[in-house]
Amino acid sequence: MRGYGGSAAGRQAIEAPAEQASIDLGARLAVDRQGAIGEIYAALGTTVLSYLQRLVGRDDAEDVLQGVFYEVWRHNGRYDPSRSLAGWVLGIARNRAIDHLRRQRNTAVALETLDDIAGEDGRELAERYARAHEVRSALIRLPVEQREVLVLAYFGGYTQSQIATYLDLPLGTVKARAFRGLRRLAKLLLP
Repeated sequence: MRGYGGSAAGRQAIEAPAEQASIDLGARLAVDRQGAIGEIYAALGTTVLSYLQRLVGRDDAEDVLQGVFYEVWRHNGRYDPSRSLAGWVLGIARNRAIDHLRRQRNTAVALETLDDIAGEDGRELAERYARAHEVRSALIRLPVEQREVLVLAYFGGYTQSQIATYLDLPLGTVKARAFRGLRRLAKLLLP
C-alpha cells in the first residue's frame, strides 16, 4: 500500500495486474493446491514474512510463516475466490501470530539473563520487558475488531485509510475502532 506515488489511475494500473494474478492463484488453489502453493508462496511470502516480523519479531517470524503456508495448503477449501487471496493469507498470518504470542505470554524471563545488560543492573530492560508483556496481554483482551485495527496501525505501520481499504471498511468505522480500542487499552493498562 505504501510507496505508490502519482495519480489514482496510475495506482490502479499498477494494482490491477497484481489483483488479477492473485485472483488467478486463488482459483488455482481451489483446483490444484499442490501446484499453486509454491506460486502463492513466491507471490506473497515476502509480504507475509514482513508482516509477521512486525507482530512476533524477526526471530520467530519464519517459524510462524511456515505454519501459515501449511495452513493455506491444508485448508485451501476455505478460501473464497471472490475475496482477496492476499487478505485471506494475511488473515491466517494474523491469527497464527496471535496464537504464537499467546503461547509466549506465559514465558518468564530469567533474571540471570538480564545481568549483563547495560544500565543499572538490567532493571530498565526488565521493566520494558514487563511493560511489553502487559501491553500484549491487554491487546489480547480487546475485542477482535479493535485489536485488528490497532495491530495493523501500530505494528503493521498502516495508516487508517490503508486499514480501511485493507479491511474493506468505511474510514469512520476504522477511526471509531481505533479510538475505542485505545481507550479500552488505556483502562486495561492503568495500575
